[in-house]
Amino acid sequence: MLTLAEKLKQLSAAEEFLDFFGVPYQQAVVNVNRLHILKRFYQYMRQERGLDDLDEVEMFKKLRALLAAAYDDFVHSTPAQEKVFKVFQDAHGKSVSLEMLRMSLPAKA
Repeated sequence: MLTLAEKLKQLSAAEEFLDFFGVPYQQAVVNVNRLHILKRFYQYMRQERGLDDLDEVEMFKKLRALLAAAYDDFVHSTPAQEKVFKVFQDAHGKSVSLEMLRMSLPAKA
């Protein structure tokens, strides 16, 4: 039998996480915000204290609540307002140019 951690490692798409945890969602919201939702979910997990001390049932419940909160952030807001990614954090209300996006990418080796 797979542990919760092993099951989570098999998931990659935002829809897979939302389905796994049984979080209802609108496909249109996910289509526009999928990476932002997953990044925010990760941020919420990193901020949460005591996750390692929970049993698998309580861990599932806690992670479900964190994912639902991450999804909800983007139902009621926009990626630019939430500033999950660095390019939005650096913009400070300015429009984001294509050149700014290019500069945010890692240099080619």
